[in-house]
Amino acid sequence: MFESFFPKPNLFFSSLLIWVGCLIAGWYVVGYDLGLLVGFNLTEGGLGPVIGLGHFITPEFLWFDLYYIIGTFIFFGFWRYYNPHQWQIWSILGSALLVLLSYASVQVSVVINAWYGPFYDDIQKGLAGTDEVTAFTLYGHLILFCTIAFPYIGFIIANRFFTSHYIFRWRNAMNDHYVKRWSEVRHIEGASQRIQEDTMRFAAIMEGLGVAFVDSIMTLIAFLPVLAALSIHVESIPILGAIPYPLVMISIVWSLFGTGMLFIAGIKLPGLEFKNQRVEAAFRKELVLGEESAEMASPPTLDQLFKNVRKNYFRIYVHYTYFNLFRYMYFQADNVIAYIILIPTIVSGKITLGIMNQILRAFGQVASSFQFLVFSWTTIIELISIHKRLKAFEAAIQKQPLPALDQEFIEAGSIEM
Repeated sequence: MFESFFPKPNLFFSSLLIWVGCLIAGWYVVGYDLGLLVGFNLTEGGLGPVIGLGHFITPEFLWFDLYYIIGTFIFFGFWRYYNPHQWQIWSILGSALLVLLSYASVQVSVVINAWYGPFYDDIQKGLAGTDEVTAFTLYGHLILFCTIAFPYIGFIIANRFFTSHYIFRWRNAMNDHYVKRWSEVRHIEGASQRIQEDTMRFAAIMEGLGVAFVDSIMTLIAFLPVLAALSIHVESIPILGAIPYPLVMISIVWSLFGTGMLFIAGIKLPGLEFKNQRVEAAFRKELVLGEESAEMASPPTLDQLFKNVRKNYFRIYVHYTYFNLFRYMYFQADNVIAYIILIPTIVSGKITLGIMNQILRAFGQVASSFQFLVFSWTTIIELISIHKRLKAFEAAIQKQPLPALDQEFIEAGSIEM
């Protein structure tokens, strides 16, 4: 799965984490001075968000992009020299471009969040019947929003187009890796399904799940400072009273609570999904053999195999029932948690409608990023199941001991590998 697309995966990802850590440290320690040295007219601490497309041509934004690109090509150059790999342009430069595009996409949300403040403040003034706001003022806000949102549509389409190609290249790499070993794996039960269906589903899930994960990380990087800055408007929260950076702290605690709760509730589901593929495969295999031989697929055998299918499905239904109970209860509570925090501040009259909307939006962005596992858990379960099957397939290719679940099925006579 990873060896086919990335050079020496274990060493590659370890070196990537170290290099990213070095880049982050370098950015915060010498990034500002280095930016000045190369000619960027930076403002230490920034002058606040620029509302509009001008945000993307500020010296701070352009210097960050250049710093990121230089760091990427240094890392790429090292791996191109140290361990050349057929797919390293896509796996290294392609991955880096996806992260950069995701960061730019999140920055659009930051700009729109900044736009919410003055827009809703003027809405509040207009509703109060003051002469400070005219219709042209509000039309001006909407025109500015359009100059941000409509170009963003083209950007998103181009981003999704590139992402689809990137993911298919990964599937292409896995397909080539397995097909080259077809003579070794053709005897393995379900070999054709592993190469065709599982690589296809792995790629499809990674396209959605991988992009969502990167977006969550980029959203945290972009919105945590915004939420921290907005926390100055919230002096006290219910029960806990005054705490440092209350909006940030509550978003983290609330998200970790939901993630932990659903992880515990759904901990058995990946194994059940994996077993489900196995019992289905055993039933399907017997039916296929029955097409070729009258001695196979006898009614008692098929009846027993289908009982295994039914038993596993019924177990899945039970586990998904209480998992969904906790999940939907959490989602409903999530709709009001930010309002609960803000009620003392709202009734004290210390924030405007614009600031309230900025807080709600930023809180939602940060909380949803921390809740990545909450929103994606069912998809992650499917991905884990596919990963288990492909790992078992690769173990069979490399003549290594099979995972415990596969050995369990072999001992039970349910599958052959």
